[in-house]
Amino acid sequence: MELTDKIFKFFGGIKPNGHKSISTMNPIKRLPIPKKLIIPVRQHVGKVPNIKVSVGERVLKGQILAEPIANISAATHSSSSGTVIAIESNKIPHPSGLPDLCITIETDGKDEWIKNDKIDRSRLSNEALYEIMKFSGIVGLGGATFPTHIKLNSNKIKTLIVNAAECEPYITCDDMAMQEKTKEFIEGIQITMDILKIPHAIIGIEDNKPKAIEKLKTSLSGSKNISIKVVPTIYPSGDEKRLIYLMLGLKISKEKRPVDFGIQVFNVATLISLGRFFYHSEPVISRIVTVTGALKRPNNYEALIGTPIQELIKDAGGSPNQDIIMGGPMMGFKLPHTDVSVTKAMNCLLAMTDDMKSKDTFEMPCIRCTKCVEVCPAQLQPQELYWHAKSKQFEKLTEDYKLFDCIECGCCSYVCPSNIPLVQYYRYAKSEIRDQLKSSEVADIARERNEFRLYRIEREKKERAERNAQRRAQTSDIDKKKLIEEKKAAIAEAMKRIEEKEK
Repeated sequence: MELTDKIFKFFGGIKPNGHKSISTMNPIKRLPIPKKLIIPVRQHVGKVPNIKVSVGERVLKGQILAEPIANISAATHSSSSGTVIAIESNKIPHPSGLPDLCITIETDGKDEWIKNDKIDRSRLSNEALYEIMKFSGIVGLGGATFPTHIKLNSNKIKTLIVNAAECEPYITCDDMAMQEKTKEFIEGIQITMDILKIPHAIIGIEDNKPKAIEKLKTSLSGSKNISIKVVPTIYPSGDEKRLIYLMLGLKISKEKRPVDFGIQVFNVATLISLGRFFYHSEPVISRIVTVTGALKRPNNYEALIGTPIQELIKDAGGSPNQDIIMGGPMMGFKLPHTDVSVTKAMNCLLAMTDDMKSKDTFEMPCIRCTKCVEVCPAQLQPQELYWHAKSKQFEKLTEDYKLFDCIECGCCSYVCPSNIPLVQYYRYAKSEIRDQLKSSEVADIARERNEFRLYRIEREKKERAERNAQRRAQTSDIDKKKLIEEKKAAIAEAMKRIEEKEK
């Protein structure tokens, strides 16, 4: 694949007001250790890890609370020292509002670290590094939360793309991290290149981050294998496939993944975590969270995993009853509960503004203006997706309108003059289709089981009949032999009587 300095342009996209400067005026802030940490056991895509602690046990900072039990799984660690006071279902930041298993730690204020051996990469094979990584707790911190060790287990990668676009309005955690944690960021890139044996890496960053760009250019001035590519500020440039096209001019279809083309993509926060893990033996116990929106003091915080979000909101000048979006205004979701804690997936807490609230409630009929078509980066027909989702014509959505090509970026909803929450309709339709497919699969399995049961019954019936027939045949042969013997005995008896009379 040929690398070029050219910047390509993907179809569609929008240029919303970024609202980013309000949270970048001050350095990243760290709050005192919370009195309680409520840590969800599973904070990743994949299997639930196996809990290794019990209620009443004292734990140390960085200690494993739950370890991975499968390949696609990740460890969960204690963010500070203290005592486990509960292992139970608790509210978590999820659009469903459903609870999940959490470990609650009453902190002791000592912040005492567990002893961790320094990792000597030069003495470890890639297989050994892979196993160590499974227990690091590192997942995709851009929101996907896919276990990172999976992405580091490949020998097909030729190019590392660093996704530093951070295109969502309001979110600035990666921008501030690149400014303040430049060394760890570059170390994370170098480690990833080393593990995957990648000859070069490209940092893709939007041009609305001048301070981060300048800091990176200064730090990488002597580097020959890590380059920076500044791309225009357009949403959703941070989408993996959109960023690859912007930088390389390579179009990747829905059916393919970047790895199929020798490309691996990592987020800024994930790479910083890799640097901290390999250089300081530090697992994922904190993350940078942008706390912004309708607040008096928007800021970025380095928050311990498990910190109650109300502590961040309060420090930023918010109130407990505010409506909060987790993520950005385009792809985030309104939290059903705000008495939840910071997780690995939480990059932003956005206090809803009045404009967001009014658009959230004011929906009018579609006028078929096709503005949504003009901005759709996946080149779909959003208005048709809307009509068919609303009328529950799910077959047409999948066969004719490629619903599952939708990346749920929200560009269509943003430009809709009728304030229709289009993405919500698409998510609903996708969920219904998945449920139907699951029901169909369950029905197929049930039918197969029933058919096998009927076949088994018929087979057993046939086998029984054959055994009975065999027994009858055996009985018949015995009866015939017995009858012949009886006849012979009767004849012999008669002959004996005749002989006796003749005497």
